[in-house]
Amino acid sequence: MGPLDGVKVIDMTSVLMGPYATQMLGDYGADVIKVESPDGDVTRLIGPMRNAGMGPVFLNTNRSKRSICLDLKKPSGRQALLRLIATADVLVYNVRPAAMQRLDLGYETLAELNPKLIYAGVFGFGQDGPYAAKPAYDDLIQGATALPSLNARTSDGTPRYVPNALVDRVVGLTAVGAITASLVHRAKTGRGQRVDIPMFETMASFVMGDHLGGLTYEPPLDKGGYARHLSRDRRPYETADGFICVMVYNDKQWLAFLAAVGRDDLLADPRYTSFAMRAVNIDIVYAELARIFLTRTTAAWTTLLDEADVPSLPMHDLESILDDPHLVAANMFPVVEHPTEGAIRSMKVSATWSETPVAPSRLAPLLGQHSAEILRDAGMSAEEIATLTRDGVIKMPPEPPQD
Repeated sequence: MGPLDGVKVIDMTSVLMGPYATQMLGDYGADVIKVESPDGDVTRLIGPMRNAGMGPVFLNTNRSKRSICLDLKKPSGRQALLRLIATADVLVYNVRPAAMQRLDLGYETLAELNPKLIYAGVFGFGQDGPYAAKPAYDDLIQGATALPSLNARTSDGTPRYVPNALVDRVVGLTAVGAITASLVHRAKTGRGQRVDIPMFETMASFVMGDHLGGLTYEPPLDKGGYARHLSRDRRPYETADGFICVMVYNDKQWLAFLAAVGRDDLLADPRYTSFAMRAVNIDIVYAELARIFLTRTTAAWTTLLDEADVPSLPMHDLESILDDPHLVAANMFPVVEHPTEGAIRSMKVSATWSETPVAPSRLAPLLGQHSAEILRDAGMSAEEIATLTRDGVIKMPPEPPQD
């Protein structure tokens, strides 16, 4: 019974950005109905899997949802969807708006059917610029918002994408905020609205918030860029036997660190004496820290830094993070039993509420697993559902598991 209990979401998204957003809404208590085509979400096919159509990317972005498989190219499929939308609070889609218009599912059409509907689009570009009709993917938006060029400045000069679907997840998080804000507005006014969450504009703000720098001013004071982020020695520090992540940041931490390592001599160097001077000389400062951290083992550094109250954490890989003592204590990656996939590792909802605690309501569904159940909830008779099944408008797995 999370904070969004009672909110009904029609999820017409696929791949990652939209499903990540709607999974969060489901985790927070909303009834999320995932509308899939007869082919299913393409992420069902990504990664190692025990059973066809249940890959790990899909499992980890589609829990807390029910799945209905509808062929929207057939008139009766579209009519079935409209029945669901008529009583929905939110519709989320992540195709280009023109595609929704071609399906006759544009905002004006659906607002006439359901004036209280929050019609949320997560797609590539705002509709008031020359890129409005262009397709967009995470990699493309990373490149267009300078992330590969920033990586090039901190490495060997080769532009590289961030090894994470950063854009999809940042924009997905932004969509959750925009949708919940729209629900608050509707609670005050009784009116729904259209809300667009474009990838390009969202990430331009996200990246340039750090790196606009002197370009903030007219005329510019420099060519932009946050010097500390762009220092080549801003990285995990190599130790005598491994690596460690350390942040010696404010003046208090620097004084404690230099005392702990016996390097009070650096206080005589004006480049190290204040936050402002260290910022100006960040490459020199980070290079000196890199030399210092080579002198002890990771375990020795962990003890010393904890005692000096200097922030540090281990540098994990994809396996060791699962055994981090804090995450283990928090049960961040519980092993749960999926009805068809057996034991799988899930992920805890990170946010907590004192009055409306949350937890995933169900594990990721099979394609069309809840088709009949969802249509019954919408008031369809058994005969109507049987007709849709016979005509190939809806699809259900042979034996839907109980959940």
